[in-house]
Amino acid sequence: MEEQNQEVPKNPQGAVQYCDQTVHSLSCSPSKQEELVGEGEEAELKKLLVPDARDLPLTPSSAVESNFIAYFASDFIKPGHDQYVYRHANGLCVIGLAPTHLAFKDEGGVTAVDFNVGKSDRSGIKVTGKRKKNAQFFESNTALCKVCTKCGSYIVRCCVKGSLLEVNDRLIKQPELLNSAADREGYIAIIMPKPTDWLKAKASFLDFDKYKKLRECS
Repeated sequence: MEEQNQEVPKNPQGAVQYCDQTVHSLSCSPSKQEELVGEGEEAELKKLLVPDARDLPLTPSSAVESNFIAYFASDFIKPGHDQYVYRHANGLCVIGLAPTHLAFKDEGGVTAVDFNVGKSDRSGIKVTGKRKKNAQFFESNTALCKVCTKCGSYIVRCCVKGSLLEVNDRLIKQPELLNSAADREGYIAIIMPKPTDWLKAKASFLDFDKYKKLRECS
């Protein structure tokens, strides 16, 4: 069998490259080649699993941003009564005061929260079990509580039709949570709407970008 000869480049630079390639191919044993392939695959896997620090945001996402989609009910029932509705993937809706609510513009902010509105004290509702026994079904305009400031008071409403599962009774003793963490520890209530009722309510809400644009222009 005739041995096939590989053509050697005639120019000096090409000859050097040819020699380097030949020496490298001869010096790499099968085990060495497998090791190099393995290192390449490991590097690719590391790129997928470990993000580049240059691509990370300056501040990490909060739990709210990671687990909920934010919607806003601007001027709900009355002008300046802006509220948020944070929707979880399981359907639960967290209700609270948006940063632009009138209560935060009063001197000193919120000084008291009263859940004794309507015909019952909302803080007395105790829901139990998987079937959410004792949960009361409210309309979107039903009052949840009254927040008070030095200048007046404001009614906070459900925003979405559904079952009231919980109110944040911590606000009774710690109303200042609304001033410092209205979107976290200072939430007002948790409501579970039916899917059809949620879709109807969602159509009237603003997403974060539209809400931000609206309030920046107003």
